[in-house]
Amino acid sequence: MTPEHVFLLLGAAVVVYTLTGGADFGGGVLDLLASGPRRLAQRRAIAHAIAPIWEVNHIWMIFAVVVLFTCFPHAFAAVSVALHIPLALTLVFIVLRGASFVFRAYGLQVSQTRARWGQLFAWSSALTPVFLGMTLAALSSGRIRLDGETVTSGFFAGWTTSFAVCVGLFALSLFVLLAAVYMAVETAGDLRDDFRRRALAAELISGALAAIVLWRAWAEAPALFENLLRARWSLPAQALTAAAAGVVIVALLRGEVALARIAVMVQVALVVLGWGLAMDGHLILPDMPLARAGAQPAVLASLPWVLLGGSALFVPALVWLYRVFKLRPEG
Repeated sequence: MTPEHVFLLLGAAVVVYTLTGGADFGGGVLDLLASGPRRLAQRRAIAHAIAPIWEVNHIWMIFAVVVLFTCFPHAFAAVSVALHIPLALTLVFIVLRGASFVFRAYGLQVSQTRARWGQLFAWSSALTPVFLGMTLAALSSGRIRLDGETVTSGFFAGWTTSFAVCVGLFALSLFVLLAAVYMAVETAGDLRDDFRRRALAAELISGALAAIVLWRAWAEAPALFENLLRARWSLPAQALTAAAAGVVIVALLRGEVALARIAVMVQVALVVLGWGLAMDGHLILPDMPLARAGAQPAVLASLPWVLLGGSALFVPALVWLYRVFKLRPEG
């Protein structure tokens, strides 16, 4: 296995985590935005959809982190130093989100206290994607600088820019879009209409934020902007992403939610893959290409066997979990 293969493996893990764990974060935001006469029903539907599987979806993030520090230790060290603050905040909000979800759902406190736990769950769900997006933006901003393997740009480079904030909000909008479409599939009647309307709004907001992100990349992340617009894969990828978004909108307007779910997964996956391609073989632009990330031949050679053995245990368990909890009738 080569470093390029591992880079693709990391990209696949990020895509899967976005489509699963990202939707869980989006569900928390929808919980925060629940309104109207069916507010409580919306929250019950979200909790029913998230409860059986939300924790297991984090395994894709864990997988990506383990592969990163095992195969690319120099890059892992640099990322851990340069982005210590947003990564630590991300972990704090993930822990708060999980704890508050459990205390709201199963706690013995009075309803007012459980409502406060619900607010903490919703706000933690909203803030986590923002910091995840800001972290990815920093990696591609060109502002994290290295002298050999030593970070020279400090703890605030890259993730405190307006570009990073816009990417964080863009990630949040995509997660809400995923969650709203998924919930439209899992509900029926008036509840489905509620989530369809939220999905349409999230799609429009995501489109506007995508344009703003491109503008801020032009101003603050020129290397990324150049890769996004000048590479030969760029225009076809952007056209496919726009086409998938168009399918999502038409399918939602026509009530074809199953088609909308497939299209939104394609759309969001293409966004993530486009970012990965725009990194141009770097883990940190411009000073950490794959060749300098610390990959060891012995580790790369053993990785396929480790993945094969782990998959033999993990994949059947994951399939069984989804079969038991996601195919069961509501009630």
